[in-house]
Amino acid sequence: MFKNKIYKYVGVICISLTYTACKTPSLVQKTENKAVPARYNDSQDTVNTAKLTWREYFTDPYLDALIDTALKNNQELNITLQEIEISRNEIREKKGEYLPFVGIKGAAGVDKVARYTNIGALEHQVEIKEGKENPEPLPDYMLGLSATWEVDIWKKLHNAKKAAVSRYLSTVEGRNFVITNLIAEIANSYYELLALDNQLDIVKKNIEIQSNALKIVKMQKAAAQVTELAVRRFEAEVLNTKSLQYTIQQRVTETENRINFLLGRYPQAIQRSSETFEHLMPETVHSGIPAQLLANRPDIKQAELELAAAKLDIKVAKARFYPSLGISASIGYQAFDPTYLVKTPKSLLYSLAGDITAPLINRNAIKAAYYNANAKQIQAVYNYERTILNAYVEVANQLAKINNLEKSYDLKSKQVDALSQSIGISNSLFKSARADYMEVLLTQRDALESKFELVETKMQQMNAMVTIYRALGGGWN
Repeated sequence: MFKNKIYKYVGVICISLTYTACKTPSLVQKTENKAVPARYNDSQDTVNTAKLTWREYFTDPYLDALIDTALKNNQELNITLQEIEISRNEIREKKGEYLPFVGIKGAAGVDKVARYTNIGALEHQVEIKEGKENPEPLPDYMLGLSATWEVDIWKKLHNAKKAAVSRYLSTVEGRNFVITNLIAEIANSYYELLALDNQLDIVKKNIEIQSNALKIVKMQKAAAQVTELAVRRFEAEVLNTKSLQYTIQQRVTETENRINFLLGRYPQAIQRSSETFEHLMPETVHSGIPAQLLANRPDIKQAELELAAAKLDIKVAKARFYPSLGISASIGYQAFDPTYLVKTPKSLLYSLAGDITAPLINRNAIKAAYYNANAKQIQAVYNYERTILNAYVEVANQLAKINNLEKSYDLKSKQVDALSQSIGISNSLFKSARADYMEVLLTQRDALESKFELVETKMQQMNAMVTIYRALGGGWN
């Protein structure tokens, strides 16, 4: 008879299991596309600059010192490190969920049952031991261990832990991406600072040239060779150039403070060597092949790990449709008198129970979580594919930019040489009255602008060198 009851119970469990397993909603999942072009344009290069450490790539000792300081003090980077610690603790939390929960329990109490109740009448009739009635009120002391454990049949808890591990590794890649961007931002700001120093030097030299021209115009005006208008126009040009130096100085201050902010410190002077800026040559960049981006770019690896976690979340959500098996147990001592508390076996208590539960009706909450997990997985697929596409476009843009800037710089260098020579020519012609003062002014203005543009182009070349290194995935290792 007892066996028949057991068989019936097992049969009910099997029917419940079959029902819940078959009632799992079907989903349309999306698989990520990892395909990338075989190369960048017609490049056959397989060597990748991203393999170089930032110390090997950036050789300016002042810049290296700034990057070192930033990697220690930058607040955003330190915030990211705490996010990594949070993710590591989540792994511990998930790991603990599929291990047994064991606790110790101690209790003491007193119980007075009404005399005219079934329990009260029973206790009045039963002696606690021969010749001794039940105490009234009845004390109760207990000391023991209890344990609960959800048997992870469908690997729901294990998959949740694996998802937490993937997210932890994702935060590590997120830190690497922050490091890459931080190094690039400092390097770009540093080269901008060098460019501003050079522009300020150009302005000061131009002020000297224009001041000498103003003296000549004043002498010619005294000799009645030019009018007061020429003098005023030259004075205005000198004043305009002098005001320009304060605009540049303000930009220098802001750029220095931007670097200091990235270094996590209050404003102070940034050590640098600006004399060599004009002779800086961009590093030779080896782009490698696009497939290497998947291994080098921290943001791509971060998106890939987030996708892996999202796939595991679907398995976790799906497992909630299936029956769950829980086991609980306890062992200890319980007695009405502390002197009897540890008497074995009379005060010994123990229990062992198992329960199995499965959702049958009103599973809307579970379905919603399941559908949401799938939608987030599809989002993660699109984010992964977008990250790969963005990385490829960044590299392709910077490779083209480096090539075009090199050609532009060569032409602008020739333009500066031509306009620098024209300043002396225009001054000589002006002295011999073969050119008017407007030609001199325009020539000086064009020469100043061309020198500024040359410095800007050099800065863009250095920035492109920094950006391509970051785009290829360099800087974090």
